[in-house]
Amino acid sequence: MNIKSFHTEEKPVSAKKLFSTTEGNVTALQIKANGTLKEHITTVPALLICINGNVVFKNENGVTENLSSGDMVNIEPNVKHWVEGIEDTQLLLIK
Repeated sequence: MNIKSFHTEEKPVSAKKLFSTTEGNVTALQIKANGTLKEHITTVPALLICINGNVVFKNENGVTENLSSGDMVNIEPNVKHWVEGIEDTQLLLIK
């Protein structure tokens, strides 16, 4: 199985829950080149891991992180953030 197989539609942003645990879940994200995961807030800490591709993570506190294959960023709770696609990218969101 390949992470790309979870995203069958050609949308700019696609999110599919991979599995849930008693304390959280893991979501496969696909962000296409020039696609944007719109500004939002999480109420719990999260970890965003880039599997392949390239995106830019930004938050309202001025943090800007360029993520490519193998890179990750901690997402603080209650802080607005968004992700911009530079090229077609596969990510894992753990929270």
